[in-house]
Amino acid sequence: MKKELKTKIERQLKVIEGQVRGLQKMVTEDKYCIDVITQTSAIRNSLGSVEEKVLESHLSTCAVKQMKGKNQDKAIKEILAVYKLAKRK
Repeated sequence: MKKELKTKIERQLKVIEGQVRGLQKMVTEDKYCIDVITQTSAIRNSLGSVEEKVLESHLSTCAVKQMKGKNQDKAIKEILAVYKLAKRK
């Protein structure tokens, strides 16, 4: 993973960490249910963004190297596994 992308993802994960702490506080303080659901949705979207960035990085680096080398089967299995995970959402 390129350093610039890694830095962006680390920053985004820290924001998500803060969102989760805020969500915990909301539940502890028995905040309005719709507000809690709105926050969980925001966290899920943020995690999805991280996932997309990591996947794009993997496909453009690791998977390409595997496909060009002798690990085509591994690359295909990994891509299919991610595809199957995405279908479960």
